[in-house]
Amino acid sequence: MTEIWAQAALWLGLALVATLLSIRLRIATALSEIVVGTVAQLIIGAALGGAILAGDATWIKFLSGAGAILLTFLAGAELDPAVFRRQWKQATGIGLVGFVAPFLVCAAAARWLLGWGSDASWLAGIAMSTTSVAVVYAVMLEFGLNTTDYGKTVLAACFVNDLATVLALGLVFSPFTWKTLVFVAVGAAAFFALPWITPRFFKRYGNRPSELEAKFLMLCLFGLGALAGWAGSEAVLPAYLVGMVLAGTVGKDHVLVRRLRTLTLGFLTPFYFIRAGSLVSLPALAAAPLGFVILLLSKMVAKMAGVFPATRYYRSPPREGMYTTLLMSTGLTFGTISALFGLSHGIIDQAEYSAIVAAVVGSAVVPTLIANAFFLPHHLLRKGDDETASENS
Repeated sequence: MTEIWAQAALWLGLALVATLLSIRLRIATALSEIVVGTVAQLIIGAALGGAILAGDATWIKFLSGAGAILLTFLAGAELDPAVFRRQWKQATGIGLVGFVAPFLVCAAAARWLLGWGSDASWLAGIAMSTTSVAVVYAVMLEFGLNTTDYGKTVLAACFVNDLATVLALGLVFSPFTWKTLVFVAVGAAAFFALPWITPRFFKRYGNRPSELEAKFLMLCLFGLGALAGWAGSEAVLPAYLVGMVLAGTVGKDHVLVRRLRTLTLGFLTPFYFIRAGSLVSLPALAAAPLGFVILLLSKMVAKMAGVFPATRYYRSPPREGMYTTLLMSTGLTFGTISALFGLSHGIIDQAEYSAIVAAVVGSAVVPTLIANAFFLPHHLLRKGDDETASENS
């Protein structure tokens, strides 16, 4: 256990450094954690050996996965059902364009510019088509945009984008089986039952020091996550759906949301974002940067060409439209999941995997930095956040 405690202290020390840097540089904490993870993997790995960080340790994978699940759940819980009903056409349109454009462009770039095989190219297109709900939500939470109609609409568009990505991965590489039908049936039953059960259960047994509400929610999330994994899907997908259906219950309980954020952002998500950064090998990128550069640029160009005109079609002001486009250009969770799926099933090799993961992580950092530096919609910010953002401009 001594080694585990030491590694935990190291990871939380890196998280603290990342937080201090985010405060100093006025950037989202999630982005600084990704960068710190990348640099730490290089420096600590070179000085003390790659085993020190132990990013592939089972307990770190669990904490990282739990962070992704809870953060995605919180993002879903932020969706206001009334706002989604009003803006569903906009969210669906932008989300679908945000998937189709980079899927086709990045697949073509991998096939014709990088010379990858057909299956590897389609896998690259799927991995690069994603939008990171975790990154977008973390950034919006940082600036208070998660409480606005604008922020909720963007989060809904991110969900549509990632849902299309998951379906594409399943249709192209993982044909539906009877397990998929079981997952869909149980998930549908849970999504219909939870909005009825949860408020009554919380009213009868909640508001106690034992934090029953958090235990109940994590039971549902981890249980559905296990079922999703068994069916060949991903645990974060039902987490987002559970958040959406409980937005009217959990989302309006600000005390409970605050406690869940403390657990998620204070302890779990640093493991997720730092581990995501540590997956990037800077020496490998320096030796063969072409794949990384082409995939990253292809994704950003495709998102710009697809999403920005869609935002203008739905009458978004140019500044908000560009900010939406850049946030929709981010990727992390489903991108790395798709790449790992491809590697473990022999669809891509280690070099192709490294290029995809590096491009995915790069897309989590570069578009968000540009968005916050040049296109942040100051008129939507809370007063304190607006002053902070203005100091950074």
